[in-house]
Amino acid sequence: MEELTKAQKTRMAIRIFKTTADALALRGYYKPSGQSGKTLEDALRMISPEIYGTMNDPRIIELKGLEYVTDRLPRGIEHCTRIILTAEDDLRDTSFEKIEPLKRRRTSYLLHEKEICFVVTRGLSEIYDILTHLTFLNIEAGKIFNQMKSESGNLIRQWRELEETVKKDGELSGSELDRALWNLSIILGRTYQETRQSYQYLEKNRKESATNNSLFQIIHGLGTRIAEEKIAKDNELLIYFTPALRDMIGQHRHARVWANAIKEKLFGLGLQDRPLHIISANLHSVMNTMYGYAATQPADPEKNHDNFYEAFHRIREKDAEVKNYAGQHGFYELPDRSGTHLDCQVIDTALLAGIAFHPEFRVNLSVMESEKPVLLVMDYAFGTQAFEVMDELLCPLQTKDGLLKFNVRSVSVMGKAGILPGKKGDIMLATAHVLEGTPHNYIVHNDLKKEDFDSSADVYTGIIVTVLGTSLQNRDVLEKFQTTSWKAVGLEMEGGHYQRAINAAIIRGHISADVKVRYAYYASDNPLLSGQTLASGSMGKEGVRPTYMITKIILEKILN
Repeated sequence: MEELTKAQKTRMAIRIFKTTADALALRGYYKPSGQSGKTLEDALRMISPEIYGTMNDPRIIELKGLEYVTDRLPRGIEHCTRIILTAEDDLRDTSFEKIEPLKRRRTSYLLHEKEICFVVTRGLSEIYDILTHLTFLNIEAGKIFNQMKSESGNLIRQWRELEETVKKDGELSGSELDRALWNLSIILGRTYQETRQSYQYLEKNRKESATNNSLFQIIHGLGTRIAEEKIAKDNELLIYFTPALRDMIGQHRHARVWANAIKEKLFGLGLQDRPLHIISANLHSVMNTMYGYAATQPADPEKNHDNFYEAFHRIREKDAEVKNYAGQHGFYELPDRSGTHLDCQVIDTALLAGIAFHPEFRVNLSVMESEKPVLLVMDYAFGTQAFEVMDELLCPLQTKDGLLKFNVRSVSVMGKAGILPGKKGDIMLATAHVLEGTPHNYIVHNDLKKEDFDSSADVYTGIIVTVLGTSLQNRDVLEKFQTTSWKAVGLEMEGGHYQRAINAAIIRGHISADVKVRYAYYASDNPLLSGQTLASGSMGKEGVRPTYMITKIILEKILN
């Protein structure tokens, strides 16, 4: 029998992880220490995601991966022995503490110091994301437990000192902190400096946003939980999926409420017959590009010598000023009330007459005056949620006079993606979306071309892989997508799902087959380059130029 390649084994492991996660969500519960949990763990070990670094090394605790996961799970998760996933947010008016992680729009409630409830409103991708992170945490917890004891079975001195550190009131500093970090580094199998860097990163987030506990508490909590599991089966971690969650899967319930609220707002504003351009992006770059220059330019325009990108470094610091000005000139905010965590904005270009645009932002004012296009900007969706929300958004609105179809002229998607041939800050344009782990591929007639961008940007055109999760990426699979005839240039989680919804809407006659589609991504990471993975941190100011370059070109396409 022909032996499978590493890439084939990994693809099989990704399929096993997905199938097992689907089955567990339908069954309603599992224990990470049980057979089902071991199946997920074995699959994740086989995938060996780049973002989880040294996860498979039993001697070394993976700190960058731990930082990444801590930013995306609720504070105190390390202590929990019961984790509940539900689709119903019926705890908002209770005394339970509401917790949101630093880098995921995700609501959780602390029911007890060892029990937490996730409110899942974003579909299967959110379930995969949570289970991937929990599986990683459990692997690391097991490694920490193994480091706690000597060969004789007694607690090592460093662990006993960690216990004393966790009990102390007040902040550690000076030699006391150095000593505590040194002891911790021995438990973790890391250098002192690596341990200190992770401590400082998590401590900064703890003090500024209270979204996590200290590194000492996290490590102690994970190790102690496994130790308690060994004492009694009642202490074993249980992950439970409520019937409400199982009933929600694939039903678009939150997406339908979200989409109807948007369409009713457009109808209420009298914009239902205007050309509608949908933009999936962040909630600052379109507003700033359209209104920022007029809202913040000096009294004497001659004094403003900023080029387009320098101007937006300055404008980004004046959000309230820009928003206030925009509100007087056709800008409407639509905060989410459905649970999708997707806020929206509406811009009525008919009310932009007379406002000044940056000289490098070239729009045809006569187009705005004659066609009066409407811009609908929606925040980033998450994975399969992209299909649900776009599918519902493109459906006609039921009114008292019958079904109302909106005049959708274009759908533009601007997002972050991992790049394969380039580096952080580069730009990718999709010619097709390939859904990883499925037979679904979608050709994209992208209205954006490499020639639309100036020479200061490195632009790559090609296939974008829509992946199951950012935490399920493997070097061998990605290299295969890049180096074979697929010639993929990037990976992300939403594009294929958006295109599936657009194709379905065209087939069903909800929108015209002539609708323009635009997909452009800027590289937030390169999962194949050490130091450029997502675990290495966010782009910060590096992301401003590609974000505003893509925004500018999309808007110029719409308004010319």
